[in-house]
Amino acid sequence: MKNLNRRTFLGRSLAAGAAASLPWFIPARALGRDGAVAPSEKIVLGGIGLGPRGQYDLSVMLPEKDVQFVAVCDAVRTRREEVKRMVDTHYGNADCVLYRDLFELIARPDIDAVLIATGDRWHALASLLAARAGKDVYSEKPCGMTIGEIQALADGIHRYGRVFQAGTQRRSVNNFQYAAHLAQSGQLGRLRTLHASVYVPTKSYEWLPAEPEPTKDQCDWDRWLGPAPWRPYNSRYVSGGWRGHHDFEAGGNFLDWGAHTLDLCQWANQADHTTPLEFEATPASIIGKYANGVTLVCDFLPTAFGNRDPQYHTATGTCPVRFEGDEGWVETGDNNLLVFSENLERTLHKKFSGTGLSSAGHGRNFFDCVRSRALPVCNQDIMRRSHLACFAAQLSWQLGRKIQFDPVKEEFIGDEEANRMRHRAMREPWSVNL
Repeated sequence: MKNLNRRTFLGRSLAAGAAASLPWFIPARALGRDGAVAPSEKIVLGGIGLGPRGQYDLSVMLPEKDVQFVAVCDAVRTRREEVKRMVDTHYGNADCVLYRDLFELIARPDIDAVLIATGDRWHALASLLAARAGKDVYSEKPCGMTIGEIQALADGIHRYGRVFQAGTQRRSVNNFQYAAHLAQSGQLGRLRTLHASVYVPTKSYEWLPAEPEPTKDQCDWDRWLGPAPWRPYNSRYVSGGWRGHHDFEAGGNFLDWGAHTLDLCQWANQADHTTPLEFEATPASIIGKYANGVTLVCDFLPTAFGNRDPQYHTATGTCPVRFEGDEGWVETGDNNLLVFSENLERTLHKKFSGTGLSSAGHGRNFFDCVRSRALPVCNQDIMRRSHLACFAAQLSWQLGRKIQFDPVKEEFIGDEEANRMRHRAMREPWSVNL
């Protein structure tokens, strides 16, 4: 520094200033030009438990230009690796990070939101843990195993101030939106009956035969079970065979479709703030009654609507719903076709392209709300009411009697046994009381 003369100092300063002022060294994409989103403006997304359904959800989220998926957690190594291949192929790099422990993923400060698509047993707990860690949550349904878990989840999302979207994506699909609009706008007349197709409820408490437990890296069995009661390892559980087992499935599989179809009936009836007041199971359905006089009929598949108009069920595809008023009815399902009563066919007929199974628009709604902090179309409060109605309907079938439900107190009236069944014990150390 002693030998630094004025000319040398000025020369070095000018060179440094010129280098600092050269904008062409900054990629235009980093500034958000040409339709690109600057990295600082992207929503950083992680995934927890991404099997077949979760990988489908991710496949329609990856193309979103303002979203960057960076990490996946799964108790099963092959699942982790499948997601990494999918993500790295999409981005053309090898950056997707793998975790076996969800706590490591949600501890990352750079992750803004998580996609949760584990089995039912983990949905509520993983969502709450992520929310407590400051992440927004998109959770596949059913969003909890019991009424108690759903209450804790919805309350927790409010407590932590997070954005929550339940994966009941049909509220974001145009043919279901149009059918609900017809019911809400009075174009069907006064609503009388709402039909939701559901699976016949089941309950199985059997264990599959024990198999040698794999290494933790291959499958962390204890973490896979999570809050569910312990049982011996069997590879069929891990490959999807957990369905149908009471310990792993919410509401005896009633919520597999009921979380969609009953939710759509709630929406059509403008009843997102409440539930039916009573439920009673019959051999072919579970019937609910709303305070406004509307009847809810949860029709068991494969005979949904079959006693009336079986050709319409075939035509409208899977997950059908029907909304009936005193001036006509509309039915729709996953193939986007709308079928109307004869008197409304000419005036209301409308075709839609695409498929009711797509969750692309639902994910987009979630990401928009992550930015705006608005409530998504299937936020925690809407999810809470429709899931409570599903659980109450299923319990009427399981108990074999009519039950009355108070949607304000969220408890069954004069039925101690049903009220006890609002909760299940969780295996230590897990709890949703976060």
